[in-house]
Amino acid sequence: MSVKRKEHSAEFKAKVALEALRGRKTTNEIASEFQIHPNLVTKWKGQLHEQAAALFTAANRRENEQKAAEELQAQL
Repeated sequence: MSVKRKEHSAEFKAKVALEALRGRKTTNEIASEFQIHPNLVTKWKGQLHEQAAALFTAANRRENEQKAAEELQAQL
């Protein structure tokens, strides 16, 4: 008999990772609260920390492209 792994949504992972980044609770407390393995808390926290800069880079790039498009449109 095979065991199916539970797939967690991106929203759930973000919620857990943000809770871990806040530092108010231990990893074990967060894992217990969300009924997941403590290793997942650590993994998702690390992923959020690593990818946070990329989030702002992408957002800034979109903002700059939008501003450039608006300026070009204004010139026409």
